[in-house]
Amino acid sequence: MNVPGATALVTGSNRGIGQHFAIELLERGAAKVYATARRPELVDIPGAEVLRLDITDQASVDAVAAVAGDVGLLINNAAFTLGGNLVTGDLDAIRLTMDSNYYGTLAMIRAFAPILARNGGGAILNVLSAAAWATVDGNTSYAAAKSAQWGLTNGVRLELAAQGTLVTALVPGMTATETMKDFARNAGIDLPEGAMNDPADLVRLALDGLEAGDVEILDRFGIAAKAGLSGPPRPFDLQAAAAA
Repeated sequence: MNVPGATALVTGSNRGIGQHFAIELLERGAAKVYATARRPELVDIPGAEVLRLDITDQASVDAVAAVAGDVGLLINNAAFTLGGNLVTGDLDAIRLTMDSNYYGTLAMIRAFAPILARNGGGAILNVLSAAAWATVDGNTSYAAAKSAQWGLTNGVRLELAAQGTLVTALVPGMTATETMKDFARNAGIDLPEGAMNDPADLVRLALDGLEAGDVEILDRFGIAAKAGLSGPPRPFDLQAAAAA
């Protein structure tokens, strides 16, 4: 996948990792970047074409696909992340977490797969989480949703291989976004900046891997979490990470 000259669409571009993706794509010479969000008025990215998009609303997904028929790179970043624990959490929040991470991502892929095929194959990058492999107490519903999204990513990779679409998973750990900082504060944990990824660095790692044709891109947290899959399931120790 070559970023220079490409037309890309990024979901959840109003802040955090999605905002950094849109900015970095433009800096790398993308011809056009559709920066999408449920509240497009919050997107402030010079040079991007801003569109309203709610990935949990099929009509919204279809409307964006009708406009963005020139896309060659789809970055699925948008997701609700604070569903809480599965047993004691609010069931509506848990459903929204699964709906956005799994069904929302799937809706975007189903809408844009034919577009990518018409445009030569292109690529899809799904932003996952190391929580898919090492669940986090306090937000186990998010871990479950990301596990499902990992399975989804592996499935559509097989299904879209014949049309020449590269399907890549970015599997990062703790990243210094406002959402992550809020979660840590609510858990009573002080996470120093060095304990987390810098979002801009993570996005550069992701796009480097995408351009190299990697199907999984892991940061240090993702590497450790995947290595742990060979043993018994274990939770992610947020307190230990903060002290590291």
